[in-house]
Amino acid sequence: MVSTAFGVAASLMIFASVLITCHMIFVRGVLGQSTIWQTEAVIYLMIGATLLGLPYVQRLRGHVGVDLLPQLIPPAARRVLAVVVMLSTIAMIAAMVWYGWEMFHLAWKRGWKSESVWAFPLWITYLSVPLGFALYLLQLLADLWLASFGPSDELPEPHPERSPD
Repeated sequence: MVSTAFGVAASLMIFASVLITCHMIFVRGVLGQSTIWQTEAVIYLMIGATLLGLPYVQRLRGHVGVDLLPQLIPPAARRVLAVVVMLSTIAMIAAMVWYGWEMFHLAWKRGWKSESVWAFPLWITYLSVPLGFALYLLQLLADLWLASFGPSDELPEPHPERSPD
């Protein structure tokens, strides 16, 4: 449910980015005025949507993956392969959480702001790095549990909507 909730939040951030872009086009093109915050807001919203949407995409098995080998090996070997791949991914994502937290904390502690006229507090955007990767890590741990101890039909498979060719 947490992954789905953040997937919805990510989609709302993308929708907000589209609305802000339309507003920016109207202000510049129709009203002939300059914009101050719109471009930066869209960039930060898209960064947040990408990172906070990671666990939802993992839950759907929507990340790009090479699935030729898993399809060719028996279920027991597929289970071992899935566990090894997930443990490797978990180690890398844990490092991203660690370093993302350091980056966020530094921006928050020092009060970093963007160099634009808007002077947006950067800690808000930087928070999406450790938060998004931590949520992704939780989803990976849930998937690891299923791959390790779940029934054979719970093994990670390619996305069900993807064609076999």
